[in-house]
Amino acid sequence: MLKVTDAMGRLGTESAFMVLARANQLAQSGRDVINLGIGQPDFPTPPHIVEAGIKALRDGHHGYTPANGILPLREAVAADLCKRHGVDVHPDHVVVVPGGKPTMFFAMLMFGEPGAEIMYPNPGFPIYESMINFTGAKAVPIALSEEKDFSFSADDVLAQITNNTRLIIINSPANPTGGVTPKAEIDKFVAGLGAHPHVAILSDEIYSQMLYDGQDHVSLLQYPSIRDRLIMLDGWSKTYAMTGWRMGYAVWPQALVDHAIRLAVNDHSCVNAASQYAGIAALNGPEAAVLDMVAQFDRRRQIIVDGLNKIDGISCRNSAGAFYAFPNITKTGMTARAFQDGLLDQEAVATVAGTSFGHLGEGYVRFSYANSEENILKALERVGAFVSCHA
Repeated sequence: MLKVTDAMGRLGTESAFMVLARANQLAQSGRDVINLGIGQPDFPTPPHIVEAGIKALRDGHHGYTPANGILPLREAVAADLCKRHGVDVHPDHVVVVPGGKPTMFFAMLMFGEPGAEIMYPNPGFPIYESMINFTGAKAVPIALSEEKDFSFSADDVLAQITNNTRLIIINSPANPTGGVTPKAEIDKFVAGLGAHPHVAILSDEIYSQMLYDGQDHVSLLQYPSIRDRLIMLDGWSKTYAMTGWRMGYAVWPQALVDHAIRLAVNDHSCVNAASQYAGIAALNGPEAAVLDMVAQFDRRRQIIVDGLNKIDGISCRNSAGAFYAFPNITKTGMTARAFQDGLLDQEAVATVAGTSFGHLGEGYVRFSYANSEENILKALERVGAFVSCHA
């Protein structure tokens, strides 16, 4: 019999893909499924980006590239960060990877081991906790509460730091809640980190360009006092509707960048060449498609939040970023998983239970509004019928 390591038993999964598989099965059986579960834009990649990828292939860019990404792409990332955040980033500190998850995994592998502690948002992206557990480190949740619009409390986070804390993960705008942490709270958090120089920070800013109500993104790159221990994660998947292109990057501090490149060499060698040229076109090209996509998400946000709040037993805060609504369903009397499964099986609407994002997600369900306004309105009718049936 085959014997795999104990660490494999500690790996979790991303339930959104399991829900997607179930939704696809129902659709293949003839059901009219509305998918509000998967976290990817429903828009096509802008044409000029697609053409850049095609041109790269036609121009013969078929081989390996440097493990950290081609220099023109890293230069484009640095220029974009300067334009958006007003910060200077050296291209040699940028490591391009296939999506956001490799950066997460590299950070966990650098800092996670038995006896170490890594703090992560809960409810939060499930891969954080999964990868922490895989390393054998202790996963310490940062509680995100509805009462604080799912932003973290700097005082609460700082109070949990111990001598064993190696890494703190923050995510704003956040998945699954859509919560955005105010600048004043981030200021307090960064100031408090001065007393804990042994702690690194991973700031997941993948939704940095999806903000509403006139908010500006606060990047942790804008705080010089922590730049020597900050890993900032961003990418192309959400902003440019490029989930399938597998394009992400991180800005690493000087002390860690060589470790990140070595992990990239061991893990995936490099990101495929054509995608990298498409990434340059995305950063250097017109922004109209991005602005239009965010404007459409904003309209959908209002529709779904207003609609959910009209359903007896459901209440929903107005998400400030990303493209998720995270309603409270406790008054329906159902658990998050029962709500998710029942809504899909009975009304053919796919969502993701809050408990898929951590134990503190009980009583909540994630709705992705990366779908058409027509489908969102139709889904809201079905949700109302489902809740009424179980009242």
